[in-house]
Amino acid sequence: MTAFFSSIVGYFLTWWGAFVLAALDSSVFVFTPMGPDALVIYLAARDPDRFWLYALLTTAGSTFGAAITYWMGRKFGEAGLTRFASTRRLEQVRQRATGTGSLMMVLPAALPPPFPLTAFVLTCGALELSASRLFAVFAGTRLLRFGAEAMVARRYGAAVLRLLKSPIVQVAVGALALAIVIGSIVVLVPILRRSRRPPKEG
Repeated sequence: MTAFFSSIVGYFLTWWGAFVLAALDSSVFVFTPMGPDALVIYLAARDPDRFWLYALLTTAGSTFGAAITYWMGRKFGEAGLTRFASTRRLEQVRQRATGTGSLMMVLPAALPPPFPLTAFVLTCGALELSASRLFAVFAGTRLLRFGAEAMVARRYGAAVLRLLKSPIVQVAVGALALAIVIGSIVVLVPILRRSRRPPKEG
């Protein structure tokens, strides 16, 4: 089990792993709190000469995952979104989305959790808000976020790597991996249950 877990972790500690993890983070199926942020910091600290590449790949993956989420929202429509979130949460998101518009709504893409960005992207798709405007701002704010993290990691790379190798951080990484597994299950179970019943009308 330890070898299997290590191989999974090792897969994500690569440039393609950064893209995949960021895409999963922006989807409705996987819960990875701060996962892409931690990964881009580690990769940029380990390989400072290509810090910019990791920021770009993480941004591209995050935008790709968000695009799939947007497409799902557009496909299922407002009624169909009850398969992925509670009616109460969707109503809150819908009011904010229609009140602020897609541009202001995705500005928190530059911020870490707990902002429910996935729910907003789903609702933007269901409301058929402009995809070009939505993802232009989404990609821009994500690039600012990951780019800033990568630049800091590049500047303080040696110190960052020493910190990441400390016992406390190793325990935190294990806790984060466990949180990803548990959180993903928590997210998926309601979706699977809702998918077995027809969406509510009105």
